[in-house]
Amino acid sequence: MALRITLLGRGAWGSTLARLWQDGGHAVRLWSRRDGGTAQPLLLGSDLIVSAVSMAAVEGIAEQLGPHWPSDVPLLSCSKGIDLERHCTASQLWRRHLPAVPLAVLSGPNLADELDRGLPAASVVASSESLLAHTLQHQLRAPHLRLYTNADPIGTEAAGALKNVMALAAGISDGLGLGANARASLLCRGLAEIGLVLNALGGQSSTLYGLAGLGDLLATATSPLSRNYRFGLALAAGQDEARALNGIDATVEGPRTARATLALAERHGWRLPICEQVVRLLDGEIDASRAVRALMERDLRPEQAVGEAPGD
Repeated sequence: MALRITLLGRGAWGSTLARLWQDGGHAVRLWSRRDGGTAQPLLLGSDLIVSAVSMAAVEGIAEQLGPHWPSDVPLLSCSKGIDLERHCTASQLWRRHLPAVPLAVLSGPNLADELDRGLPAASVVASSESLLAHTLQHQLRAPHLRLYTNADPIGTEAAGALKNVMALAAGISDGLGLGANARASLLCRGLAEIGLVLNALGGQSSTLYGLAGLGDLLATATSPLSRNYRFGLALAAGQDEARALNGIDATVEGPRTARATLALAERHGWRLPICEQVVRLLDGEIDASRAVRALMERDLRPEQAVGEAPGD
């Protein structure tokens, strides 16, 4: 069945999704804040509305569109991050303004450039409404994008957000020439930090080892196609945050997510050493070499399982 899809956001990910679904026979209407005005007129006549805007834009757009949303039209949220002010995920922001609208999340190891070239990938449609997840799984599948489902949208979003911080850290490690051993150790402990936050926000531990967790982490923390990884490389080369962002010239969610997650950690008493050192580096308190040294020189202790609170 061909869908009439309204897609909010024309960045790299939004544009890739639009092309993918247009090739699949769906009618896709695109809207971006750069167009000016509001997307409100596009809501009517839509079978599905997809949000692929940056985290910074979600709250304003949700507030603007919420009162005009057709109650029977589902939302598919594709934004990855933690809101800096409200310390919640994108779907939680949308839910504040759309309390009764059917809602799902799309996330996974999906580098836009590779999908644009027709390379195979997989992703997950997550929703607490199993019928919605399975319906979108079948409607939005594509020849080179295999879709899976799960019932854990919050865990899926938390994993997808935090992996950007870890990809940033991996870029720093590789930019300093520390080698594969250091990167593997960093990502293993990064997975533990992601698991802690995921579980604390109410996500399911199994999500951490799925496409939105380990899968997305492996893709973004090892590929120069990843904006967060390239941003980390720039920091390792001595660039400050503003200059590194200008060099990427696209949305990089890692810095905002690191700050939002650290604020959550301070509120709840979590110990997240990688997030902490990333934020200190972003804020100019330390350089890249000192950030890595601070992680490596922490007190000796037993290794803890993924999802347990990291020790001091």
